[in-house]
Amino acid sequence: MSRAKTPPRSSELSRRYDRSFRADDAYRATLPDMQNTDGSQIQGANVPIQHVGISGFRLPMSVVARDGKPVLLECSVTGTVSLGADRKGINMSRIMRVFYEFKDRVMSHELLEEVLLRYKKELGCSRARILVEFRYPILQKSLRSGLEGWQYYRAVLEGTVDDLDRLRRYVHFDFVYSSACPCSAELTEHAREERSAYGIPHSQRSKSRIVAEVAPGRSLFVEDMKDLALAALQTETQVMVKREDEQAFAELNGAYSKFVEDAARLVYDRFDSDLRVRDFVVACSHLESLHSHDAVSVINKGLPGGLSADFTGFRDLVC
Repeated sequence: MSRAKTPPRSSELSRRYDRSFRADDAYRATLPDMQNTDGSQIQGANVPIQHVGISGFRLPMSVVARDGKPVLLECSVTGTVSLGADRKGINMSRIMRVFYEFKDRVMSHELLEEVLLRYKKELGCSRARILVEFRYPILQKSLRSGLEGWQYYRAVLEGTVDDLDRLRRYVHFDFVYSSACPCSAELTEHAREERSAYGIPHSQRSKSRIVAEVAPGRSLFVEDMKDLALAALQTETQVMVKREDEQAFAELNGAYSKFVEDAARLVYDRFDSDLRVRDFVVACSHLESLHSHDAVSVINKGLPGGLSADFTGFRDLVC
């Protein structure tokens, strides 16, 4: 009976990186694959996992604009799939490798559907999800001087497919605006009228994060999200200003003062009436200049089984 080969001691191993070594098919076949071992190797409870994958891999991609032209942007991608019980893990690198096969295509919800179906096929899962995050530039014109500057908006295109290959499409969008406090404005006017005292109402930079589910058969672009948010809130922060623009901005804040409750309801009203939007949830945060804390609100459309108003990541809304 032959004895098993004794592995060399660490002191006998080569510590020189061999740049000439090439892995052929025969060698690759000998490599251990711990992720694809059977269920007996599972640590912890042998239960399904809802999402497993990788988050934050970046690459340049063209994103489709409303006018149909591609915009080249740095994208950060999160790709996950479901994992059934009795399966130890997935091939993580395949999440990225499959996505890279589409890297020269223009990013859209339609493209995400193709990638998601490939994920299901390549990784043997029942459900899959992708989020592609980027900063989207839109040229903004000043209020009165005619200057122009680029405003950048955080946006995410999201797609999911379920067990029956049904696609759901979402657009996430952050809108930064100014919120002038109606109470502070009235108190300031009271001091002026009753005591001839000069005062300045408080206002602050604020952010609304909107997640909208795109209605079947409809399209919803980042530019559309911006237009809806601007129509609702009016007081978007400015890029390029001269004195006449600053004065106009003060007047704009006076015309559209709002509490955080008002902001949530104004955004609700715009998105609820748009046929391109099936469902939505809105989180607003006013970074108070009066207080040492922020004022926050969350509202959703309220569809059965739809997007829930459970947002708690208000620190993500610091702007």
